Amino acid sequence: MRGPERPRRRAGVAAGLVAGLLVVPVVQGVSAAADDGGPAVRFMPPSTTLTTADPADVGLDPAPIEAAVAQVRAHEVPAGSARYPLYPGAVGLMGHDGAIVRTDASGWAVAYGDQGAPLPDDQRVPMREDTIFDLASVSKLFTSIAVVQLVEEGRVGLDEPLATYLPEFAAGGKEEVTVRQLLTHTSGFVAWLPLWSAYPDRESRIAAVMAQPLDAPPGTRYLYSDLNLISLGVLVERLRGEPLDQAVADRITGPLGMTDTGYNPTAVDRTAATEYQASPARGVVRGEVHDENAWSLGGVAGHAGVFSTAGDLAVLSQALLNGGRYGTARILSPASVRLMVTDVNGAFPGDAHGLGFELDQRWYMDAMSGPRTAGHTGYTGTSIVIDFDTHSFAILLTNRVHPSRDSGSINPARREWAHGLAHAQGVEPHRGNDAWFSGDEDATTSTLTTSLDVPATGGRLAFDLYLDTEETDLLHLETSADGGATWAPLPFTVRDRGPVDRPDGTTSGSGTRRWAQARAPLPPGDLELRWRVVTDPLYLGRGVLVDDVVARAKGALLLDGEASPEAFRADGWRLVSR
Repeated sequence: MRGPERPRRRAGVAAGLVAGLLVVPVVQGVSAAADDGGPAVRFMPPSTTLTTADPADVGLDPAPIEAAVAQVRAHEVPAGSARYPLYPGAVGLMGHDGAIVRTDASGWAVAYGDQGAPLPDDQRVPMREDTIFDLASVSKLFTSIAVVQLVEEGRVGLDEPLATYLPEFAAGGKEEVTVRQLLTHTSGFVAWLPLWSAYPDRESRIAAVMAQPLDAPPGTRYLYSDLNLISLGVLVERLRGEPLDQAVADRITGPLGMTDTGYNPTAVDRTAATEYQASPARGVVRGEVHDENAWSLGGVAGHAGVFSTAGDLAVLSQALLNGGRYGTARILSPASVRLMVTDVNGAFPGDAHGLGFELDQRWYMDAMSGPRTAGHTGYTGTSIVIDFDTHSFAILLTNRVHPSRDSGSINPARREWAHGLAHAQGVEPHRGNDAWFSGDEDATTSTLTTSLDVPATGGRLAFDLYLDTEETDLLHLETSADGGATWAPLPFTVRDRGPVDRPDGTTSGSGTRRWAQARAPLPPGDLELRWRVVTDPLYLGRGVLVDDVVARAKGALLLDGEASPEAFRADGWRLVSR
C-alpha cells in the first residue's frame, strides 16, 4: 500500500545504464559487496544480548532523547482544526551499544470505533510497551532475510533470474528479472496492483503478479513496488515447501525468541487498531493486516502482514548489529548482513538500497542517516532505523491510520525520534575540551564570527571541521572588510581523504562522520571572519562543528581559538564540551 509513508519521488532512472545492475562475484553463495567508498560495516561481538540502561550509563546525553519523547507525544493531539491527531498513540524504543536506553508508550492503541467516531474513555485501550503493531511494509525485511538465507544455502543466486525458480514468472517479458533486482526495487515492475478487488481468490491474485508485464526494462529504473516482495514471498514458499509465515517462524522469529512477531496475530487484545474501512467493509481493523492486498492473500504475503512489538524488533536489530546472531541463534552470516546493508543501487542516486533494506534515507532517518544506516518504513506508521556505525537503533511504532489514512505524513515524527538518538550521542571535540556547534534546527541561519587584523603579507586560516548535513544545508565561510556591512566568500580547502577545493566558500555533506582539516588564505586588512550555516525547512544531519581555529601570518599568531573562545561572537552556535 502506497501513501504518505514515503516522500513522493519520480522513478529513478539509471544514467548510462541500458540493462542490469552491477554484477559482482559470488562467494560461498553470497555476492560480494561492491566498494562504495563508505565506511566498512563494524559488527558488535556476536555474543551481545540486550540489557537496559539509563542513557548516561552508556555515554548518551538524555536531553535530546527526552525532547524526542515530548515531540512524539505532541502528535497525539489534533493540530488546529484537524478532526484527528497524526496518530492516537505510539511506542518508541531506542537502543545503543547493546542496551535499550529508552522505551516510551503513550496514547491509545484503540481510540475510535465505526465511522471513525471517538470511543468513550472506558472503551479506549491504552498503548503499552508490549502493544503489537501491524508493521505494514517493514514486513518486507522479513521476506528479504528469508531470501538471503536461501542464498546462503546456495539454493538461490542473487543474479539468477527469478524465473529459474518460478517458471511462471517469465510471463510478460520478465524472464531476465533477477532476484537482486527484486530485492532492490529495480525490476521494472509497476508499484502496485489492486489484487484484492480485481481478482476473486488467492490463487488468481498470485497468478496476476506472476503474469504482470514490466513497466520498464529490468535494471534501468528504481521504483518501489510491493510486487517485488510478493514475488519473493512466493519464491520462499516454493523452495521451502511451506507457507511464508511458517518459514519466517522457523528460521527468523523462532530462533531469535521473537514470540510476539508473526502473521495473523492471536493476541488481539494487545494489538493496536488501524483504519476504519468501509470499502472493503471491514469496519475497524484490528488483529488483521491493514493492507488490502495482504488481507486478500490470507494475511500472509511477502510485502506486508507481519505484526510485532518494539521489544521484538529491538532483538532483530541487535541480531543484525551482531552480524546475524543473537544469543545462541544465528539467522544470517556476517557476510550476508554486510551485503544486505551495502548499497547496490549506485546507479540511482538518492535511492540507496541493500538487499531489502533502504539505506541513508534522511527523510525518515534524519541525523542517524549515513551509508551504513539501514531501515524501512511501514504505511501504518511504523519505522525501524539501524545505524551500524554507532551500533544504535531507533524503532517507532504508531497507529497512524487509526481511524483514517488521511491524517497526514508520519515522517516528521520518524525524524524526531531518530534525531533524538543521534544527537544524544553528540560529537567529541577534536582538540581540547570544547568545539563550536552550529545547532540542530530546520529553517535557521546561525553564525560564528571573529575579528582579525591581517598584515599586508596576508595570512592563513586553519580549523578542524565536522560536517554532517543535508546537501542543501550549506556552510559558508565568509569575510567582510567593512565591519560586516557586506560579505564575500572565502575559498577554502578541506582535507580528509585527499584535498577538496571549495572555491565558492561553501560546503555541505554527510556520511563520513569524522573530523577533517580545513585551510584558507586570508587577505590583508581588518577583517570580520564568519562561519554561516543555513538550514532549509526539512531534514537534518548531526550538524556542523568547528574546532581548533588558528589564524597565522608570517611570524605572528593572529588567533588561537582554543585559548580564546571569547574572541568569537555566536548567534545560534554554541560551545559543546566533552
